[in-house]
Amino acid sequence: FSFSILCFHGKGRCSFHSYHRMATHINMYSLLQKCNALIHMKQLQAYLITTGKFQFHPSRTKLIELFAISPAGSLSYAATIFRQIQNPSTNDYNAILRGLAQSSEPTQSISWYRNMLRCLQKIDALTCSFALKGCARALAFSEATQLHSQLLRFGFDADVLLLTTLLDVYAKTGFLDAAQKVFDGMLKRDIASWNAMISGLAQGSRPNEAIALFNRMKEEGWKPNDVTVLGALSACSQLGALKQGEIVHGYVVDEKLDNNVIVCNAVIDMYAKCGFVDKAFLVFNSMSCRKSLITWNTMIMAFAMNGDGYKALDLLDRMTSDGTCPDAVSYLAALCACNHAGLVDEGVRLFDLMKVSGVKLNVKHYGSVVDLLGRAGRLKEAYDIINSMPVLPDVVLWQSLLGASKTYGNVEMAEMASKKLVEMGSNSCGDFVLLSNIYAAQHRWKDVGRVREAMISNDVRKVPGFSYTEIDGRIHKFINCDQSHPSSKEIYAKLDEIKFRIKGYGYIAETNLVLHDIGDEDKENALNYHSEKLAVAYGLISTVDGTPVQVIKNLRICVDCHAFIKIISNIFNREIIVRDRARFHRFKDGVCSCKDYW
Repeated sequence: FSFSILCFHGKGRCSFHSYHRMATHINMYSLLQKCNALIHMKQLQAYLITTGKFQFHPSRTKLIELFAISPAGSLSYAATIFRQIQNPSTNDYNAILRGLAQSSEPTQSISWYRNMLRCLQKIDALTCSFALKGCARALAFSEATQLHSQLLRFGFDADVLLLTTLLDVYAKTGFLDAAQKVFDGMLKRDIASWNAMISGLAQGSRPNEAIALFNRMKEEGWKPNDVTVLGALSACSQLGALKQGEIVHGYVVDEKLDNNVIVCNAVIDMYAKCGFVDKAFLVFNSMSCRKSLITWNTMIMAFAMNGDGYKALDLLDRMTSDGTCPDAVSYLAALCACNHAGLVDEGVRLFDLMKVSGVKLNVKHYGSVVDLLGRAGRLKEAYDIINSMPVLPDVVLWQSLLGASKTYGNVEMAEMASKKLVEMGSNSCGDFVLLSNIYAAQHRWKDVGRVREAMISNDVRKVPGFSYTEIDGRIHKFINCDQSHPSSKEIYAKLDEIKFRIKGYGYIAETNLVLHDIGDEDKENALNYHSEKLAVAYGLISTVDGTPVQVIKNLRICVDCHAFIKIISNIFNREIIVRDRARFHRFKDGVCSCKDYW
């Protein structure tokens, strides 16, 4: 039998004995590729040394690389072998460099590269590529810029693979303008170049540009692959861009990319984050490939975010009967579903079941239950759970308790939670604002002033609220009292019409939510032009009667806007979908899917 046949059948020991008898006839490189155990690698190393071939045999580099990057290998042992080489080649250096770039300490690859420069070792394109990958994993922007200038000096500026790696480094370190400049300057691009740029924009909070680049890619005749559509779907999910997401989904189906479970998961997530959980569930049920654990978790969380608590719990049961064992994320999604649907008793029962079923609880599970109890007004129980936790509570738990204290006007509990947050070093504007609002609701203006002074002294700035909506494939962004939009005049005219009409439905502005020491008329004016109201008004004047209006808001929707939009959905016979920081609100016929519990 040949070595390859013996290896294929798992007879590694026999194959190595055969190898020693057939050494002159075996392709050494092929042999190295079949190594899957440390002992085999060491046997090959011993052969190279005992036959005197170690110092000049071309397969030596492959052996070093195997030790450096193989799961069965050892990077430190690879370095030991390297030190035995009398005159290491660039390829030998690159083998170690590649292993360092993939290791748990990628910064060492940068040091190794610098050592090559000091030793006047010849640098090739692979050297720069591995060093750049180390920069990407170490998020080392400064070192990447130095490498950029050096690769230009070395004459590698036309190497597509190298430039793609470079723009990927810039994107992953958050310097998207630098990445875009590299991309635009490339004389030639391949599919990986487009994918790196689209993914970088999508993951770097510039999803609009990611979608535009995806469309440009198709216009220029490129054929997106599964990696491309993952980046585009991620961008659509962030923006709630349903129409564009449907176009990408159509492409996925046409090109049969839906055989990839990861792509299917992304499509489900996209529809869920656009507020169309029914479309997400349709994709889930029609999958031709086997569902992964992530598929189930994504769908359970989709129901959770849309307030379909019972459907999420049913799916958790169905998941188990299907033979997929729920993990910690599955249970967390189910707890979130109970939280958003107000299923307090069900959530507490599920949490108790997890504790006796051997599920490893983490701080997020405790946080979800604390939030669940807090929203239901059971502040003492929430506080007791925090104090009984076997792990250290994080900032989010105390923030949840602070938010619940604000909702139920419990000043004592709020002050306790706020004190804990200060002790933990939290400097979030939301913590200060919540405590300030609690004091303001009690007309304790001196305490309000004290909190705001603390904000100023700690240089804490309130995050401005904004909303956006997709109209004809374009994203329109609004801030409170925004008058910068080209259709601003028509938007404000529509809001005036709405304000006149909704008063006949009993709407009264929730001026108690404007926690400033000003008059009621000024408070009402402050409420009238919240960003979500502007976005909804623009949606009404820009879309055909009867079509849904979608809005995404970066903060939690306020009580006044919630009541306002409920009435609008009834007056104009429109479905209005608002995705805020925590969940979806689907307004239709004067009611909201959250059942006024959020």
